Amino acid sequence: MAANSVLLDFSIEPSRIGDELSRKDIVKVFKENLEKYFGNLKIVYDMLIDDGYMCILSDNAGTIFTIRFFGEGLITVNIEYFKKENDSQRISFESTRQLENVLVKELNLLHGQSLPALSRGPIVKYFPTADERIIEYDIDKVLFDKRSEFQKIQIVHSKTLGNMLILDELQNIAEADLIYTQTLMQHGKENYEGKEICILGGGDGALLYELLKENPKHVVMLEIDDLVMEACNKYMNSICGDVLETRKGDNYEIIVGDCMVWIDKYIKDGKKFDYVFGDLTDIPISDTPTGEIWDFIRTILEKSFAVLKPDGKFMTHGNGASCPESLEMYEEQLKKLRPCVKFSRDTAFVPSFMEDWIFYQVTFANQ
Repeated sequence: MAANSVLLDFSIEPSRIGDELSRKDIVKVFKENLEKYFGNLKIVYDMLIDDGYMCILSDNAGTIFTIRFFGEGLITVNIEYFKKENDSQRISFESTRQLENVLVKELNLLHGQSLPALSRGPIVKYFPTADERIIEYDIDKVLFDKRSEFQKIQIVHSKTLGNMLILDELQNIAEADLIYTQTLMQHGKENYEGKEICILGGGDGALLYELLKENPKHVVMLEIDDLVMEACNKYMNSICGDVLETRKGDNYEIIVGDCMVWIDKYIKDGKKFDYVFGDLTDIPISDTPTGEIWDFIRTILEKSFAVLKPDGKFMTHGNGASCPESLEMYEEQLKKLRPCVKFSRDTAFVPSFMEDWIFYQVTFANQ
């Protein structure tokens, strides 16, 4: 069950919106054409507003039609109705496009556009890209939905991508996203055999699972949210195997706790790693590199290099290639690190992100 919203947009000469008779004629034509699909409609409310006019209509089935005139020459039509699970659409996308074309011709409008129905309800299907465009996923069920002390955790099923982990309503990883993990670890380019590795975050277990296939000496994973691991162990084991079930093996250990506390302990004890993975927050989308998340990222970088061996490497994900300004700000932070570092970057198209994603490999400059 969900509330469906059908959206149509039109452009028109602004002078026609400012004329009362013209507005009434436009509403009349809209109403007559909508009635071909929805039956008799009645105007329940209308009003002049500062930048135009608004008219609300309804039918006998509870469908609401909002026609909004903007003085600059834009008309929007929102059709909203409740759809139960087995109900058919009140109006198909094909019919919506036919309606759009008829209205453009009859009213001599400049432009028209119609969108497929947006379905909003308990099963969330829409998530943003890195630069905050909306993607609709073919999600058909929710498998897990709980809130931990730290975040909202959901695992949903996509018909094409498999199970997906959603944290605070942001897509994190899906069963189809092996390329994400392989690019993060530079699979086939880095030699992990006999190496000591620290993963900061990584609660879905995918990175740990793939690294263990490379025969490392030891991997420690520091994850703060135990509930994420419980959910992924149950519903995402195609990407994490049984590592989140056992939590400890001959060459790995998962520690539940704040990674910063443990990094400070490693610094104090003089512990060093061949690789440190920052599998935590994405690079923020912001105008300046300021604020709590940027401070956290700088702290992660400084402390990670404090526990790296001289020939060690810091590996992390960045953000979408569609966000060059934020990526540039991150690279400026890398250039400010002391001792100096050098970095390379790699790009991969991640299926569930539906966009290119940037990954960084950072070493000491004298390496």
